[in-house]
Amino acid sequence: MDTYVILRRAGWRTAEDLQKATARSTAEGERAPDEVRWIRSYVVAEPTGEFGTVCIYEASSPEAIRTHAENARLPLDEIVKVVDTVLVRPDPVPAIS
Repeated sequence: MDTYVILRRAGWRTAEDLQKATARSTAEGERAPDEVRWIRSYVVAEPTGEFGTVCIYEASSPEAIRTHAENARLPLDEIVKVVDTVLVRPDPVPAIS
């Protein structure tokens, strides 16, 4: 599997909407763990006041990510393949766990 960054811009109006999407994504990922694995997401504030995400996934292909997003009813603006990782510091402790 390769690593991908997925951009989801202005996908959710409220934190509750985002939590519901998280549950759908998790459930969908459990159906095909050999195709798509969600690693982490960074929630970003969009200029519109909505929430977007920058997600890190492992997947067998971009098509598997698209299928996952469609089945979980998630927005999908862009998929970018990761070619290498430069780790300067570990991720900070999340504000919400």
